[in-house]
Order: sequence, then C-alpha cells, then structure tokens
Amino acid sequence: MAVNLRDLGYFETVAELGHLGQAAERLGRTQPALSKSIQRLEEAFDAPLFHRAGRGIQLTAVGEVLLARARLLRSASDEAMREVADFAQGNAGHVRIGSGPIAADHVLPALCQLLLSEAPRTTIDITVGPSMELRQRLSEGGIDLLIGLVPAPDAQFQTHSIFEDAVVVVTSPDHPVFDSGDITLHSLLAHAWALPSTSIPSRQWLDSVFQLHGLPAPRVQITANSIPLLPALIARTGLLSFVSRRTLVAASKGALREVPLAETTLMRPLGVTYRRDGYLSPASRRLVTLLQSHGERLIAQAGGETW
Repeated sequence: MAVNLRDLGYFETVAELGHLGQAAERLGRTQPALSKSIQRLEEAFDAPLFHRAGRGIQLTAVGEVLLARARLLRSASDEAMREVADFAQGNAGHVRIGSGPIAADHVLPALCQLLLSEAPRTTIDITVGPSMELRQRLSEGGIDLLIGLVPAPDAQFQTHSIFEDAVVVVTSPDHPVFDSGDITLHSLLAHAWALPSTSIPSRQWLDSVFQLHGLPAPRVQITANSIPLLPALIARTGLLSFVSRRTLVAASKGALREVPLAETTLMRPLGVTYRRDGYLSPASRRLVTLLQSHGERLIAQAGGETW
C-alpha cells in the first residue's frame, strides 16, 4: 500500500478545517484536486475517512486514527529534512522551544543571547503556553525542547532537571491566619483564597491535598489563569494563595509571607525535556548544554515565579 506524503498533508488540513472548500483556499488547490487526494487515501486504506456533518465534514473513526499517525509521519519527515539540511549547510540549525510565560520573559532572552553568541546563524521559534499543552506538542514533534515542569517518567522523553522548586501557601504578613499559633489544613479552610485555574498542575495538587485528608477544597474567591498576577492580588486583597517560594523571596519585597505547613509544600523538579528518539539539531543540543551549565544562574537572575 503506497501513501503519498502530500496526500497526507492535504488530509491534515481538511481534517483541521472540517470543510473541503476552506481547505482548498488555504492550500491554494482546487476542491476536485483535494477530493481526489482524499479518495486515494480512502482507496489505500479501504475505508471512508470523512462523513458529512451539516455544511462541513467530520472524521470517521478510521480518519481519527490516520490523523494521529499522519502527524507523526509528517514530524518524522520534517525532522529528516532538517537533519540533512543542517549537515549539508554546515550550520547550527533550527531550534523550537516551548516554555511557560515567565520563563519566556525572563530566562529565554538571556539563554538565546548565549546561544546566538556562539552560533549566530541559528534560528529559533518560541511557543509560550501551559506545560500540559506543550508536552502534547512535544510528543507530536511540534517543538524540540520543553523548558518547564519535568514530566513523570516516560520512555518517550529524556529529561534533565535544572533545579527543584518549592510551591508554598503565602499571604500578606498581617493575615489573621498567623494569629493562631497552630496552623493546620483546617485553619487554612477558614479563609478565602486566590488561586490559579484548575487546569494548572500546582492547583490540582493543592486541591488533592485537602481531599486526601477528607477535607473540602479551599474556598476560592479569585481564580486567575495568570500565575504572575497572583502576588499583587494577594498583597492587595489579603487572600491566601499558592505560589513558588522564589516569588516570596525575590518578587514580593516583604509584601508576602509564607504560611509554613509541611502538608501544603509542593516540591517539584524543573528543567528541560525532549523526545528520546527525536531529532535534535546542533542548536537544540547546545541549548540543553547551556541550560545545564547556566540554568541555575539564569533563574536566580530572573527572580520570581519563572515557570
């Protein structure tokens, strides 16, 4: 069974848009040409890939499987082309980085400066987003390196921890939680909180701590999808929150105070992750080395919640 990579590429675009006409417009092809491309794939797999849905089309179960495999095939093809091009041109190559928003603002500029000072011809793409979404993109080959939370052990990934971060409960120094000598999980529940959204891993961990002790989740008065926003919110509202200890030390300037409690202290490794069997350009490999040798210093210079 012979499958044309170009047909797979057209199939991906049609699947993404769910509309043959829109796909034809984006690709600069005619609708009959795309229809023939899809027909060739359906004949190759002896199964329909789409079915009608209103004014558009949707993937069948076979189409869903093919889409996942098509992305992997395209990624492998792109990586092969990049590797050969890097070798043929004798240049440092291209690196695609996924990072959290604060690391992108404070760590990556200095890291990119180090890399470009050594290899001026390097080209860099930076994608900023949540760690979970970036991990999926890394798995699919959409990025080369993920700088952020180290994922759970997975044969698919190779990780290098740069440092261990502590996430703790914090609030304003004059908060009434400090009035009682014995701080417990129960006493924390007596107060309102400002927390990141439930899609953030640190928030999920905190909620699970209370649940494991048979307690309700914290009473959240403010939810924010921006972790860097939390310190200012806490300082001005007097709410409890859950942020990196580095924020407490480097960014709050005395406006925040840690609420010491072992049960609510999350230790998490942060570093760089890449696919074990994926192609890494010379630039990507060098970036990993720079993070290992300079990561601690860059993070200390950045200060605050860097991931």
